[in-house]
Amino acid sequence: MAVDPSEPTSASQVTTTKQISHPDGRVELRDFSGISESRYFNPELAPVPLEQRTWTTYNFFALWMGMAHNIPSYTLAASLIALGMDWVQAFMTITLGNLIVLVPMLLNSHAGTKYGIPFPVFARAFYGVRGANLVALLRAFIACAWFGIQTWVGGLALHVIVGKLVGGWWLTAPEVLGQKWTLWLCFLGFWVVQMLIIWRGMDAIRRFENWTAPLVSVGFLILLAYVAVKAGGFGPILSEPSKLGWGADFWKIFFPSLMGMIAFWSTLSLNMPDFTRFGGSQKKQALGQVLGLPTTMSFIAIVAILTTSGSIALYGEAIWDPATLASRFDNPLVVVVALVALVLATISANLAANVVSPSYDFSNAFPRRITFAVGGLITGVLGVVIQPWRLISDPSIYIFAWLGFYGGLLASVAGVFIAGYWLLGRTRIELDALYMDGKGAYWFAGGWNWRAVVATVVGGVLAVGGAYGGPFPADGLVPFLKPLYDYNWVVGLVGGLVTYLALSRTATDRSNEGMIK
Repeated sequence: MAVDPSEPTSASQVTTTKQISHPDGRVELRDFSGISESRYFNPELAPVPLEQRTWTTYNFFALWMGMAHNIPSYTLAASLIALGMDWVQAFMTITLGNLIVLVPMLLNSHAGTKYGIPFPVFARAFYGVRGANLVALLRAFIACAWFGIQTWVGGLALHVIVGKLVGGWWLTAPEVLGQKWTLWLCFLGFWVVQMLIIWRGMDAIRRFENWTAPLVSVGFLILLAYVAVKAGGFGPILSEPSKLGWGADFWKIFFPSLMGMIAFWSTLSLNMPDFTRFGGSQKKQALGQVLGLPTTMSFIAIVAILTTSGSIALYGEAIWDPATLASRFDNPLVVVVALVALVLATISANLAANVVSPSYDFSNAFPRRITFAVGGLITGVLGVVIQPWRLISDPSIYIFAWLGFYGGLLASVAGVFIAGYWLLGRTRIELDALYMDGKGAYWFAGGWNWRAVVATVVGGVLAVGGAYGGPFPADGLVPFLKPLYDYNWVVGLVGGLVTYLALSRTATDRSNEGMIK
């Protein structure tokens, strides 16, 4: 009979001849003989052996430096200025959002380091060996969209660079399908370069990141320095007043914006086990992330905020796209140096943040057919199909529609994970059962745990059922849920967590009653 992971598991169930618990708390599976022939197993999804879990605190800090320092991170902060906030309000909103999302990120990272498993395999413990594909593919499609967004903004930057080098005709070329044909060409070129790197595998991605990640800091600082000099120092920038004040107008924007800031990294809060499975210890991965995420995002935020505020002082409008802002500069050398750095660093961030996860996720759906490289190519194709230029065309749609909507959905999944792993399972997982076909603790009913699915649906509907603005009806998809949408991430997290706890506790109580009778 299948064991419900929501029920406490005894030490004898977990510590087997195959599953070894080490003094530092990490667990490994030494013998794959019983699961290697399963259709739910392949070497990329298998638990990482202890000797290969070598990432240090610095490795995790450097990972966040590479992922956080990119053009979409810049536009995230700059968009708050475009919505009317001053630099203090925008910085406060971003910093608070990153501190909040760090909590579920660290909670979900624990399993990766303890058991050496990636996100989609971790999900099997709660959704079932088959049911995990539901959340894995949901996460994968969002990663595809982010891949497309990063590729589009990188293509925009490349378009500006080429325009500065070859002349104005490049920037004023005729339009095709609503965009200049030269911009489509840059987008395609940017996409092809990434696909070539992806096809060469994970080692090529790591090598590329090793020397490109720091370049983005240089590029952003050049933009800031140029704007500050032109604006006459930071005085005019810092004195730029808020268009919202600190009254009702500000708070009406603040809460949905805060949810958007949290949602920006809500994808990584789920799939950090993809990286922490290589962690040398829980302390190393946790400290690396605590030092990495808030600091790197705060740096990019303050640079973006000051630069965008400076654009108001210089040009009379908030220019939240760094490529568009750079196109206004008179000095072509400054433009080229800054944007080349941003382009390279954006490729680095895109590959790390938006290729690793969907490659695992697509592989989890078809372990015997999809390799890392094939999963990366699928990500690239879907990233174009989703039309990223529409998602990032307007700051209100970018934050309230795109970030808010998917953030609420993924928050309900995070709620199920936290409830199942920490509150019910007490961090205990039966490793070999995660890969068993047709049997084992996580097979549930036909490979699906309906309780987790229901909890995800309930949390998701509560979080985004009232979606309004942008592509959604003004009164909300479900009008009486509209007030909840401004707090979508929190609502989704709490809704998924509480529902899963309630359903699992009820099942446990019924099971105990049956045993007594």
